[in-house]
Amino acid sequence: MKKFLAALLVLVLTVSMMAGCGGAANSSSAASPTPSDAPSSESGAGEAPAEAPAGWKPTKNVEWIVTSSPGGGSDIYTRTIQDIMVTGSMLDQTILVNNKTDGGGEVGRAQVSATKAGDQANHTLLTFNSGDLMPMVLNTQNRIEDFTPIALMAVDKQLLFKGEHTAYADFSEAIEAAKNGTVVVVGGSKGDDVATFAKLLEEIGLTESEMPYITHDATSDAITAILGGHIDFVISKPAAATEYVEAGRLVPVLALSNERYGGALADAPTLSEIGDYNNVEVPVWRGVVGPKDMSPEAAAFWTDVLKQVSESEQWKTNYLDKNMLIGNYMNADEAAAFMKQYQDDYMAKEGLQ
Repeated sequence: MKKFLAALLVLVLTVSMMAGCGGAANSSSAASPTPSDAPSSESGAGEAPAEAPAGWKPTKNVEWIVTSSPGGGSDIYTRTIQDIMVTGSMLDQTILVNNKTDGGGEVGRAQVSATKAGDQANHTLLTFNSGDLMPMVLNTQNRIEDFTPIALMAVDKQLLFKGEHTAYADFSEAIEAAKNGTVVVVGGSKGDDVATFAKLLEEIGLTESEMPYITHDATSDAITAILGGHIDFVISKPAAATEYVEAGRLVPVLALSNERYGGALADAPTLSEIGDYNNVEVPVWRGVVGPKDMSPEAAAFWTDVLKQVSESEQWKTNYLDKNMLIGNYMNADEAAAFMKQYQDDYMAKEGLQ
């Protein structure tokens, strides 16, 4: 009995000591900070600085839609930018270029404009030029407001080329033949090429029945047509035609510009040099847009990356200089204002307002 009572006493004392220790620990953890430990409500001293939100970056493959065929001016432009982004380590994710030419490119543009908010909208880009905007506003309800302008990169101009099967020594000979009743066929891409050709016809005093124009999905398709002898002349930007000039398969016969080009294109006269005409040019701006619902953070990322591209030596040497374009970078805000004004002016000219 004495042993049992002794054991019970030891157990009680042990439990009391543990309870006391636990209470002390709880009391310490629950104690209020002293006034010297508390942050000042006036100065904010002692507060942990807020962490700046990380900028948006692509987290998966990026789809870049081009509404012309491979090998055309828009395709070369897009793949050049893609290559510079990759070789310049400007992007951790893969860019997948998707050529969508259906409906003269309207299917591709409609797909991008319909891409809604969220991850996919931020990972979708569209090559967008003045030659895309013109048929879009004429033939659809889409407007630049249905996209997010990201950047404008360069300005391009065109030339007229003859092929190996062309029966005319130069374009002045072709003009005379058309005026005397011979049908002279010209081919080219859509949009800006069509506008340039219309301006050319007006200046030389011919109708499209006298000098018909065949519209192709891309300049590369029109070049294929002239190489096969299916048309007499082709309108093209330097980017799509220079390699054929250097190979001797195309000959530049008219610079659709106020000045002659240089290099392999230097022999092409301007319109005023071949007759009593004014020069004809319709400068083509080349840009990039995203879906309307692209987030501001994603648009800021893309416009910054494209600025880096525009400042790279590879862009200046291997694209602008090589293809005789004029560098003209505009950021997202500047591009949006420029494209909107271009659209408004074009729509007013076409009586669409």
